[in-house]
Amino acid sequence: MTNFPAFYRHYRSLLATAAALAVGGALMSGAFSPSYATAETQSAQSVAPASGPASFADIVDRVKPAVVAIKVKTVETTPPEGLDIPDLSPDDPLYRFFKRFGEPDGRRKHVTLAQGSGFIITADGYVVTNNHVVEHASEVEVSLDNGEVLPAKLIGTDKRTDLALLKISNGNNLTHVDWSTSAPRVGDWVIAVGNPFGLGGTVTAGIVSARGRDIGAGAYDDYIQIDAPVNRGNSGGPTFDTRGGVIGVNTAIYSPSGGSVGIGFAIPAEVAKDVIAALKEHGVVARGWIGVKIQPVTQDIADSLGLKSTKGALVAQPQPGAPAEVAGLQAGDVITAVDGEKIEGPRELARKIAAMGPGKVVNIAFIRKGSEKSVKLTLGVLPTEKEEAAADNDGAEKSSALASFGLDVAPAAAVRGAGGEGLVVVAIDPTGFAAQKGLRRGDVILEASGQTLKAGGDLAASIEAAKKDGRKTVLLRVKSAEGTRFVALPVNPS
Repeated sequence: MTNFPAFYRHYRSLLATAAALAVGGALMSGAFSPSYATAETQSAQSVAPASGPASFADIVDRVKPAVVAIKVKTVETTPPEGLDIPDLSPDDPLYRFFKRFGEPDGRRKHVTLAQGSGFIITADGYVVTNNHVVEHASEVEVSLDNGEVLPAKLIGTDKRTDLALLKISNGNNLTHVDWSTSAPRVGDWVIAVGNPFGLGGTVTAGIVSARGRDIGAGAYDDYIQIDAPVNRGNSGGPTFDTRGGVIGVNTAIYSPSGGSVGIGFAIPAEVAKDVIAALKEHGVVARGWIGVKIQPVTQDIADSLGLKSTKGALVAQPQPGAPAEVAGLQAGDVITAVDGEKIEGPRELARKIAAMGPGKVVNIAFIRKGSEKSVKLTLGVLPTEKEEAAADNDGAEKSSALASFGLDVAPAAAVRGAGGEGLVVVAIDPTGFAAQKGLRRGDVILEASGQTLKAGGDLAASIEAAKKDGRKTVLLRVKSAEGTRFVALPVNPS
């Protein structure tokens, strides 16, 4: 299992039950006892009692038939251990030899089975669940409350919010539930229904413990915390209010042991319903994007920038060619509002921009060196995770170029007391090449080859440009407590 910081257990391993089987082995049997509901019981809303109910039975009778258990089959192929398999064509004489290992290319089949939960949202069988429940699935089946097992196909997934949409094949006149029309309050009763440990149709109850939780799962964390017990296999199942409306989709738990300790997290309905609507219509979710690396404004940063509060999102670095860079946003700017709506922090900025969608023209208000400014820009399309990974790899290559000098830098505007210009040396290897040339932690590199530096990539780019030009050194203008000086840094550390 993988731990979140502060003992958060990752939802991928905690809430989905997976079992790897032997080569070509049979599937792991699942315990499913969900039910089928009739058209007469399709309403998922009931009148809320004036106070906490003595029993949840009436509500459960209405909503439980719409909750399903999900069984997912995944087939993976891996090379036999210790064998380096060549890429062979069927005409190669060795092809038959490697085929003995189970596959034409000598690879072995491994079958895994995961179990989770979901809930039906339309009479024709659209089912909401978690992305991590159905990710990489080769086959998906859902079990209704009466034990009937039906095949389902994957309509679309959204990894960033951990949501997925399935469609029951030939679904007709199925009991379904609706999203809640009101946001839950802390202290409200909630009911969780799901398939923990394969025990389908399990009901638990509790209250809303908190809202707006960030558990480190991603940029869009905004979870509802509940104390209704949820366990492995509850992933993708619904949390209901006392009217039978879905207020959230269960996705993660906090647990030092792996079992429920009364701290669960659900994706809010107001987030889930928009994502699911996009998946139903397009199969994917297109989000707006301005292209900046952002971080919180701490009190130290606020003091160093002369800000009156810590609200807003600090631009650590605009991405090359992104809408923010084209519009003129710079490292050290603090974004305070979007279209007149105040921004509390980075997560709110990310969610707000994403929700606006690509192509929209927005007004970004920001503070630069104590002055309030604004700029209009057209939102781009949020890159896929593959595209983001490629961009991160580019950044990693640039960073490794600096690492070879034993040097780590950050925009001076983001470091208290470093001023608003250049790059501050935040870490340095005392035995490294940069230290040997006189650079010290806390020095501010203002220029490289006469060019003003704004981001770590600028310094790496200057070093690479010097190499291409055939120069042996790059000239740095460095500010320290003793004053400003020049440092000739050889481009090829040795």
